[in-house]
Amino acid sequence: MNAIALIPARLESSRLPRKMLADLGGKPLIVRTLEAVRRASCFDEVIVVTDSTEILKAVQYHGGSAVLSSPDHCSGSDRLTEALQSLSLSNRYDVVVNIQGDEPLVPASALDGLVALFQDPAVQVASACCPWPENESAHNPDRVKVVLDAQDRALYFSRAAIPVQRSDSDRPAERFLHAGLYAYRPARLLEFTRLQPAPSEESEKLEQLRFLHHGIPIHMLRLLEPLPSGVDNPDDLERVRAFYGSPSSLR
Repeated sequence: MNAIALIPARLESSRLPRKMLADLGGKPLIVRTLEAVRRASCFDEVIVVTDSTEILKAVQYHGGSAVLSSPDHCSGSDRLTEALQSLSLSNRYDVVVNIQGDEPLVPASALDGLVALFQDPAVQVASACCPWPENESAHNPDRVKVVLDAQDRALYFSRAAIPVQRSDSDRPAERFLHAGLYAYRPARLLEFTRLQPAPSEESEKLEQLRFLHHGIPIHMLRLLEPLPSGVDNPDDLERVRAFYGSPSSLR
């Protein structure tokens, strides 16, 4: 089974401008993410897909592969679809994995486990989750929850505290935290961008609900613990810099 990792990377970010080029121990954030993904044993190829020549050159300078995409895409899925089509990748790979460019601490074991799900030919789309962290409020809308069926397929994703814990219930709610990794059969990713957005997707601002709305199941890999957080804001950047022991300047 052949698998490719595609890493979408935009230069501009509302909460942390130019974060993909932020320095982490002498290398840009996007390069650190590329290195983390390469540690997985499941990939035949890893490519950064970006709207920026600066990111393209930074990746290539450090020995990575990168391609330019249109700056007009609304989502990372659209960016990856362009790369699949322009590079004719859909006929060369059985599985495409989407890893965000701001995830320099993503563990190789999670990526290997995600791709391994596709040994089952019934799996068309996959993602990951873990048990809800203790001492964390389920009402935080930035922490996406997912409810699973008996075969570990997603029933629904939400920013709300699902499932609800009734006060008269003796059984604790089985709540899972969604980890933002996605893997697809290439045909399913191409299909995704042709499907109409779902009403639930637009209200929750969760793109993966489009698959469920159109009857495409998402198989979930159960992780034992949460994935390390990515870099969304300046505080995240300093936390990850401490891991690398890097200075607090931007490259």
